[in-house]
Amino acid sequence: MAAYPQDPGAPDAPYLTFWQERHLCTLTTLRPDLTPHVVPVGVTYDPEARLARVITNKSSAKVGHVRAAGPDGARVAVCQVDGRRWATLEGLAHVHDAPERVAEAVRRYAQRYGRTPRPNPDRVVIEIELMRAMGQG
Repeated sequence: MAAYPQDPGAPDAPYLTFWQERHLCTLTTLRPDLTPHVVPVGVTYDPEARLARVITNKSSAKVGHVRAAGPDGARVAVCQVDGRRWATLEGLAHVHDAPERVAEAVRRYAQRYGRTPRPNPDRVVIEIELMRAMGQG
């Protein structure tokens, strides 16, 4: 099988462009029994900070899975596909509720997806410290 590695901090132009387009993504977390939990999400990619961000409700299963992994973070992956183009980002996820972090994640979401999500006092951000990237943009 062919590998298509990318540098998560300095991806090539087609890969970065693909992550800037509006695409629904998936987030894969691990349940406590180590089975995968895959859900649709909106994802933003910040290669300069080597971060991917997912905004969500603090009571969601994905947040519970990340928090259950402990202070070292949870191994997760986000992925998107469009025809022959695909991209995966992998790393360690942490949940943050600091207003400035959530606001930055909402700003980036609005920029990528063309709409600002409605206010949600229970919103948190899952920040993924990127360790690996692969795909074809």
